[in-house]
Amino acid sequence: MKDVGMKPETLRSATATATFHAPTHCIERIRDRDTEKGDPQATARIAGILAAKRTDELLPLCHPLPIHAAEVHFAFEEQRVVIEAEVHTIGPTGVEMEALTAASMAALTLYDMLKPYAEPEELSIGDTYLVNKIGGKSHYKRTLKHALSATVLMVSNPVADGNKPDTAGRLVADGLIEAGFDPLDYQILADDSDGVSAAVDAAVAQGQPLIITVGGTGIGPQDCVVETVDPKLTTSMPGLMEAARAFGQKRTPYAVLSRGVSGFIGNTLVLTFPGSQSGAEETLVALLPSLVHVLEIHQRFAGHAG
Repeated sequence: MKDVGMKPETLRSATATATFHAPTHCIERIRDRDTEKGDPQATARIAGILAAKRTDELLPLCHPLPIHAAEVHFAFEEQRVVIEAEVHTIGPTGVEMEALTAASMAALTLYDMLKPYAEPEELSIGDTYLVNKIGGKSHYKRTLKHALSATVLMVSNPVADGNKPDTAGRLVADGLIEAGFDPLDYQILADDSDGVSAAVDAAVAQGQPLIITVGGTGIGPQDCVVETVDPKLTTSMPGLMEAARAFGQKRTPYAVLSRGVSGFIGNTLVLTFPGSQSGAEETLVALLPSLVHVLEIHQRFAGHAG
């Protein structure tokens, strides 16, 4: 079963369709809601909704998801009924299989209720497929359309002294490269306010679209990054780090200890990530779609202003 524990929750929906083929007189019974077993439309609708809610019990590798809405619709033609199932959730993975299962189960229910009125070869189910899906990585992009440069500043005395390998800063740098940031400037700095300030100022002066510091956001006596970066922000964007802390809080109670800040310094977006590998990874996972979105919007604004 795929691990989705590090995927952000988003609003997701999917629509699937299936087609039930039958003689005209059977289609009329469905339209008139008249079979010996009861109303075929109402029964198939409920069967489809229940199937969506229990898909994880039917398909062994599907994750259980909270189904926030599910509906099944019927469109009638002379010798077929087109079934459309729509499912919504807020979760870390999509509901394509839930929609497909709902449409399939609704079609099977119609087959069961109409089989007394036709020969087996006159009934069939076909054309079952996904119509569309919304949400997740297909909707909230995690890669840039066009490459942008970025700077990653790893701020840590043990790393700068060579006493500890940099796993957190490298993870962030590699993640940005994978997202299309190029070229990427990666530096290791000591926990020194003057040094951090000079590195940030230099990157801003070079016109870097993005600066991410890693480390120095905790409550230790040498954690100076927040106090150094925050006064420089010309446009604060607190929601970014609030979202990162909320994402991390679901995975560790210590996420609230990060004092990270975010915003623009002129035309440069600056974010201060925590220095632990897990904290940096969770922050990047939580924020990457927003970073891609806000930077692409800002680049359009900057181009228009020029």
